Amino acid sequence: MAALACAPGRAQEMPANEQAELRAGLSEAGSSQIEFIRAIERHLQKYSRTSQRAELERALVKASIEARDSRRIVLYGERVIEREPANTELLERVARYLLATDDAENAKRALDYAKRLEAAVRSQAELGPGTAGAAAQWEQRQILLGKALVYQSRATGNAGQTAAAVELAKKSFTEAPSAESAREIARWLERSGRTAEAVPYLCDAFMLSDSQAEAEGRVKDRTRLGEWQKKLPMSDAALGAQLLSAFDRVRKLVDERKARLRAMDPNVFATEPMEFVIQGVEGDKLELAKLKGKVVVVDFWATWCGPCRAQQPLYEQVKQRFQGNQGVVFLNLSTDEDRSLVKPFLAKNGWNKTVYFDDGLAGLLRVNSIPTTVVFNPRGEVSARMNGYIMEKFVDMLTDRIQQALGEK
Repeated sequence: MAALACAPGRAQEMPANEQAELRAGLSEAGSSQIEFIRAIERHLQKYSRTSQRAELERALVKASIEARDSRRIVLYGERVIEREPANTELLERVARYLLATDDAENAKRALDYAKRLEAAVRSQAELGPGTAGAAAQWEQRQILLGKALVYQSRATGNAGQTAAAVELAKKSFTEAPSAESAREIARWLERSGRTAEAVPYLCDAFMLSDSQAEAEGRVKDRTRLGEWQKKLPMSDAALGAQLLSAFDRVRKLVDERKARLRAMDPNVFATEPMEFVIQGVEGDKLELAKLKGKVVVVDFWATWCGPCRAQQPLYEQVKQRFQGNQGVVFLNLSTDEDRSLVKPFLAKNGWNKTVYFDDGLAGLLRVNSIPTTVVFNPRGEVSARMNGYIMEKFVDMLTDRIQQALGEK
């Protein structure tokens, strides 16, 4: 916290006396988040024309989020948004907290922020399928888009336009099916006097609420369904049939989402190394699962890595020792972020080898430095790992580890 007062680039702009007072105030706040917030608020009250207002209000928003102070999140979030109109995190949070009550004025403000959130999300450039991070980016984009439309629905409904609220909630469910959007559809259908139409959507919400975070929402959904069952009235068999239909619908939605994510990144749901599919420099694909039963030696490297280039001839010596052994496979995996650099590098340096991209495997294995060599035994388990190398010992050390892995059948 105290680093805010003396961070490089800020001290030169803030007068010495003001800087000293801010540093003292933050020091007194200690580790208390609320005292940190109050210290900055006092500073802004005294130095209303401070050159660091934008930075300090940004710090206030961050601290308010950590303290879960909804009033201050809205107060300072709106000020930061004025300067950062495409800040999707704050647009989402401010809209959400403004809708914590049914207040009409807050709903009007929330609707504006929710529309701006939708516009900001839709304007973001998307990564192409097969690009690292494409699946995660698309997933996050859809979640935010779904929230933006849910908030628009809630704000519109709070303004008395229930029919429009239903349509906005349905649009959200189409973009990003969620318990929240299904619940929103049910809410406004029920308030429009169309309870029978609302039941299937609340059943969807009940089935979609399968996470720990949604446990409380699921209990509320079950209670509401019980109330509606008596109101309509509806037999247990009829309600059971609705829930079974909802299960089938939700299962289909989940499968479609997973299929789309896998099309963007075949490894998006991989939790074990041998579940990965890696792409070669020439565009070919390799399913690591097909290598089970063999010892797989993986060399993580990059074009910019000097030690990797020095290790290369040593690695080739080890390959020569196992030439003809069908039980050992050597893989060279590039960790380069810019994949376009790899093929020209290989040609320029005359490296005659098959190279694949790590495609997230380095992240799963927590490869934080290169070169790193990982040896998998025939069961697909990590048998050995060498971070870096000792020049005069590398060939013998890696040879020994491969021999050891061959015995781990």
